[in-house]
This record gives sequence, C-alpha cells and structure tokens, in this order.
Amino acid sequence: LCISINYFFGYHREKTLAFAPVPGKPVMVREGPFDLPQGYRFHHGHTWVIDEGRQNARVGLDGFAARLLGKIDRIETVKHDRWVRQGEKIWSVTRDDMTVDMVAPVEGMVTAVNPKVVANPNSVIDDPYGDGWVLTLQTPQLGVSLKNLLPISMVRSWMQNSMERFGTLCTEAGGTALDGGMPVRDALVHVDPEVRRRMIQEFFLL
Repeated sequence: LCISINYFFGYHREKTLAFAPVPGKPVMVREGPFDLPQGYRFHHGHTWVIDEGRQNARVGLDGFAARLLGKIDRIETVKHDRWVRQGEKIWSVTRDDMTVDMVAPVEGMVTAVNPKVVANPNSVIDDPYGDGWVLTLQTPQLGVSLKNLLPISMVRSWMQNSMERFGTLCTEAGGTALDGGMPVRDALVHVDPEVRRRMIQEFFLL
C-alpha cells in the first residue's frame, strides 16, 4: 500500500512539474532585418512552437505577426484541456473592430495559458518569443507535427518572402506600410479593409 501511495503522489508531482511552463529568454540571432530565436519552429500561419520536453511544448505568435498587429485589446484562447489539431484555430486577438484568428503550430491538449498575457495582452506584441508566449500544450505526437513545419534552413527566406509579399499587397493597394523593409507597427490598421482581409487570410491562413 505504501509503495502504491508513493508511486501515485510521485507520478502526480512529476506530471504537474512537467506541465508547468518554464519560459526563458531565447537566444536571438540576427537574420537580415529581423531577429529569430534559436530552437523555435515556425508554422506557415506565423505561430511558433518550442519543445520543452516530456511531450510538452510552448507556443506563441512570431515577430512578423506582432509587427502587423501593433497592439491588441484582448486575446481569447481555446479552453484549458481542449485538444487542438495542427492548423486549427487556437486563439484570436482583437483590436478595436478587427479580430485575427491564429492557428495551432502543432497538435495537442491545452495545459496552461500564460497569466501575463491574460493580464496584459500586449505582452504578446512586445515580447512575442519571451514573456509573450500564449499557451502550453501536451503533445504526444510532437515529432509528427514538427515534420509539417517549416524546415529550419528555410525560416529566414520564408520571413523575407512574407515581408516582400506584404509590400506587394500594400503597393497594389496604392500605399505603403513598410519601414526599412519591415512592416510598420500597426500595419494592419493602416490598410484598406479589403487589403486587410486578404493579408489576414494569406498570412494567418484562416
């Protein structure tokens, strides 16, 4: 009986620690006009994931998305213990009358929501790779999901292509929303509503 009790409480403690988020400041590497965090993997919908071990992962939005959004009024995530599939809506951000849905970079069950993001939604924008992480997931098939993400060697060119495509859409609309090759902060609120709709659909895949 004693062995069974010790096993139960030890197992429970191990799971609790495994699911507890342990965010840290990533090592950033300068790649052209932008900084990229080492060890992070990226989804085409401009969300990221980092493997935290023991089938746990932390996810958030990337720097390109943060530049486009500029600031947000609120963030709404899927519920705790909800299972999300890769590419499925996992949270939405709202600013004024504009709402942008974002996709899950990997498949898994939501185990935690960042309390800093709940208290201050703009931490998602100010520090997207650090304190602005959004959720943690339990991901039993993480290896499978990672195979569907951008290869590490392609992230820089993909980011560059996203910026170039953004500039093209702005030019086609008869305006500009670039600052030294990067989208200006709040870029989405400065473009025509139809162009905004196209950008949200193209960059965030929903």
